[in-house]
Amino acid sequence: MDDLDRQLIELLKVNARLPVVKIAQALGCARSTVQLRLKALEDSGTISGYTVSVTKPQSTRSIQAMVLISIESKNEPDVVRALRKRHEITKLYSVSGRYDLCGMLETETTHELDAVIDRVRAIRGVVDTFSTILLSTKLDRPG
Repeated sequence: MDDLDRQLIELLKVNARLPVVKIAQALGCARSTVQLRLKALEDSGTISGYTVSVTKPQSTRSIQAMVLISIESKNEPDVVRALRKRHEITKLYSVSGRYDLCGMLETETTHELDAVIDRVRAIRGVVDTFSTILLSTKLDRPG
């Protein structure tokens, strides 16, 4: 990846819907160059997708929680596959220490959160969980 690729990625971070022509103008290169660079970045996995960021209405309160999950290591692929199917789990990390995975959950109510955690505990290969509700965000840097 060179400087042009990095500049291209930075433009897309600001607005992933920028037309290729506008990107080419901003970078001072040909449209075909941008198309080739985008394809190469996608094929290499550097760009793994494009997304939409949605602002939540203030009336929608969400409960966010961090759930640490201890698993039987032989069942990790099956456990991860099952957790990926849960739409309430927004992120899943592999972690070191007493627990093996850390899931970030988001639900509308604590009752729903409790039900999701019960479903996580019921997954074959899950040994233990430890959860904590997030109260407020003190720092949120963009990726």
